[in-house]
Amino acid sequence: MSQAFTLDGTYIHLRPDERASVVEGGEAFWATVDQRRELQKGRLMGIFDQSGDWPHWERHPAGEEILTLLSGEMEMVIETASGEQRTALIPGQTFVVPQGAWHRGIVKKPGQLLFVTPGAGTEHRPVATAGL
Repeated sequence: MSQAFTLDGTYIHLRPDERASVVEGGEAFWATVDQRRELQKGRLMGIFDQSGDWPHWERHPAGEEILTLLSGEMEMVIETASGEQRTALIPGQTFVVPQGAWHRGIVKKPGQLLFVTPGAGTEHRPVATAGL
């Protein structure tokens, strides 16, 4: 029997076989996510609290990431060949991050962000090394 849960502490792995698996989230999850081979295919869905600017850039070579702002206000920053592209988000708006694009979030007002992201090959780098 299914039970209700919140996506901020528990995530959903949208598997390539059209099934959904419940995955415990939190710090322990992110510390070992690179070792979780079962997450390399399909997508991961969850919610992040957005209380401050992202401390890193990230990109997803395996596919596009879908971000929906549930509350608060933020800007999504995408690196392009001609410089940074910034898009303001308010609650209810969705932003699709292009496959392979370096991106980060700037929080204007704390809130929550729903993510649907491909797991395979995700890369991170510190904000301080931004630039093409």
